[in-house]
Amino acid sequence: MRLTAATLDAPNARALADFYLRLLPGWRVWRGEEGQDWVHIRPPDGGTGLSFQTEPAYRPPLWPSAPDRQQMMIHLDIEVDDLAAETARAVAEGARLAAFQPQAGVRVLLDPAGHPFCLHTETDRQTQ
Repeated sequence: MRLTAATLDAPNARALADFYLRLLPGWRVWRGEEGQDWVHIRPPDGGTGLSFQTEPAYRPPLWPSAPDRQQMMIHLDIEVDDLAAETARAVAEGARLAAFQPQAGVRVLLDPAGHPFCLHTETDRQTQ
């Protein structure tokens, strides 16, 4: 067995895949034709990728979590070289900075569908 991807539901799979393609330089669409409700993207080395599935009943998770609300099931950790610059770039591409930031040196952002993801440097993650 080999893990090939984590799949994120979204109101529009293609739109969310396009956001992550802009966010992750060099990644490309591996499977999923225009108009399909499922898209898989992969890194340049062909390793584990991300998939996106259109879910008409999608409800974004609440960050931070709260009782009786849609819970976060997964979040992505993305290592960067320059936390401030990459946070600004992610926001320019369509992410939102989360109001709640639980750790110094890690930035929690929300993608256009509301999924939380974290940006961190190697040093920052090791000290947390």
